[in-house]
Amino acid sequence: MSYDRARVVAESRATLARHARTFDLAGWFLPAERLDEAAVVYAFCRLVDDVVDEAQAPGEGLADVGAIEAELSGAAPARPLVACYRDLLAGWGVPLRVAHELIAGVRADAGPVALPDDAALLRYCYQVAGTVGLMMCGVIGARDPQATPFALDLGIAMQLTNIARDVAEDAGRGRVYLPETRLDFAGTSPAALLDGTAGREAVASVVLDVLALAERYYASADAGLRFIPWRTRLAIVVASRVYRAIGLRLRRHGGDALAGRTVVPALEKVVWTGAALLAFVRGALRPQGEAHDPGLHRLIADLPGTDAGARTPARASRGGRVLQLVREVF
Repeated sequence: MSYDRARVVAESRATLARHARTFDLAGWFLPAERLDEAAVVYAFCRLVDDVVDEAQAPGEGLADVGAIEAELSGAAPARPLVACYRDLLAGWGVPLRVAHELIAGVRADAGPVALPDDAALLRYCYQVAGTVGLMMCGVIGARDPQATPFALDLGIAMQLTNIARDVAEDAGRGRVYLPETRLDFAGTSPAALLDGTAGREAVASVVLDVLALAERYYASADAGLRFIPWRTRLAIVVASRVYRAIGLRLRRHGGDALAGRTVVPALEKVVWTGAALLAFVRGALRPQGEAHDPGLHRLIADLPGTDAGARTPARASRGGRVLQLVREVF
């Protein structure tokens, strides 16, 4: 099926500017062609997300998501945006399964959501955001296979930030992404969050735990910046720093996500953009060379693009195994 690529790109750029202020800011540092591709990726992800969030009934949303999936797989004629997105994936060599994992994560949002534990939390974060990290490897030209685990980590970190920020809003939609095991330990429950009786201090303690987990993934993503070409690296550093600022601001407020949605003011975004520029220069002078920590992917090891080391039990000394366990717990 033929389509007008210029029109798809123009519409996608408009969608990016309208809905994604943080990523639109980062886009200032991308070459025009790369920004066009990033906009198409964003517009596709937005399409998948919106058909679920804006559906009048769960069944309607699921039917619409199923239609997009059929278009991706070639079982139905693809609308121009889907066709353009599919062509981009093919050109980058990104497996189509990555898009289907994204859809699986969004499909789970169609009904009431409750995640039992950290494994379910990280799988969900992989599906709806880690997959975007893999797609962005194509956009920014990070072709080294060693880059993919780090790209996944940035997506996961950003989604953990989202989850921490949007606790109240998500509960209003019948969705609880904070793991039940962590809520139970804090003395509350998903049901209490949904009916508005959860203690704010208990919820805040879990939010702080999730933000601490996000910090581990942000740190890992930073270690992978060396795989990103210079022309596109700054955009990723800006996106990472500005998005991370949401979690840092929430932490300064004690993790009280029930007080309302945390927003980073424009002036603070400018400050974090400046910090990103400094990090960019520092990375040029002292490039980081740490290997990826496979423990970060231990709970999602069966998914595409994860660290192969997470699928292969390490042969370590007893002391080494203890240190690994400590690192994974904390």
